[in-house]
Amino acid sequence: MKKNVYITDTNCVTPLGFDVVSNWDALLKGQSGIGLHEKLGMLESFYAAVIDSEQLDTAFSGISKDNHFTRLEKMLILALAPIIGQHKITNRTAFVFSTTKGNIRLLENENNPIEKAHLSALAKKISTFFGFVTEPIVVSNACVSGVLAIAVAKRMIQTGVYDNAFVLAGDEVSEFVLSGFNSFQAMSAMPCTPYDKERSGVTLGEATAAVYLTSDSDEVRQGDVKVVGDGAINDANHISGPSRTGEGLFRSIKSAFAESGLQTNVTDYISAHGTATLYNDEMEAIAFNRLGLQKVPVNSLKGYYGHTLGASGLLETVIAIESARKNQLIGSKGFSAMGVSQPIEVVAEKKAKEIKYFLKTASGFGGCNTAVLFEKVS
Repeated sequence: MKKNVYITDTNCVTPLGFDVVSNWDALLKGQSGIGLHEKLGMLESFYAAVIDSEQLDTAFSGISKDNHFTRLEKMLILALAPIIGQHKITNRTAFVFSTTKGNIRLLENENNPIEKAHLSALAKKISTFFGFVTEPIVVSNACVSGVLAIAVAKRMIQTGVYDNAFVLAGDEVSEFVLSGFNSFQAMSAMPCTPYDKERSGVTLGEATAAVYLTSDSDEVRQGDVKVVGDGAINDANHISGPSRTGEGLFRSIKSAFAESGLQTNVTDYISAHGTATLYNDEMEAIAFNRLGLQKVPVNSLKGYYGHTLGASGLLETVIAIESARKNQLIGSKGFSAMGVSQPIEVVAEKKAKEIKYFLKTASGFGGCNTAVLFEKVS
């Protein structure tokens, strides 16, 4: 019999706050972490959601006085520390780390050896700080990484390789990432507006997030969530463009529901990817319609956090779990008029909603798509 796997503890570090409570309060007030920033590299000015470095250093000093950590490493440690302090690490505990670019900023200094910027080196440094016994597992698959990391951890627990797992995700705004998206002409000149007819592109952001997964039912409380199904399908369409029919996302969601044994009509809420690019939002709307999900409330949190790359899926899962616990939907900031060809139920303003089953989706470069279905424990 397949083990049940639950998420019982969550945390996040973002421009809106350094814990879930402060982030949730800011979201309820409609606050966004996106602001206008001055020159970085070739960009004279740009909108992005960036964490205040002085606040970050102050918060980190409460955990460690060491000064050999990078800015991203501090963000990651701050996200995981409150959760890890509540659980015992054993040789049956997995550490799954998700990122796309990691310590890419280290390469801005030509004196740094390239090995320092390897994702494995970053994962090992965080693992060593917290005293994990097992080797870290790195998940880096474009912008689905954060959601996929949950699926990877769940599967390893279900197969008996581990009893529990900590999943940590993070990325930061850097010249490398900004110039990359700018070269695609994918960045919006104003804060992004997912699904809106006036949307013109993505806004970047930075964040870290962490969750704890376990198969031990004794650790589970009312309001926690069970991971009931997942799916990850590559549409093999284009290096940077999604399938025009939403095939990869369609199959990923279908796979998640097949594993759960549930029908799609149980879905109470979808936390979507919603990058505010023309093709991503359109693709999602098509996929949701193909699955009969067009009347399910859907939102994107990119208008508050920007696109946080490898952290986005995990951060948005953390907020979706809080939505389920509070039975409260957050409005999709910036949305005012439908901008996709297929009808979907975009949440324009915050509203109360009873949530038992919710879906988290993500799509990314290289044709990757991932969906995870959750059930709230009552």
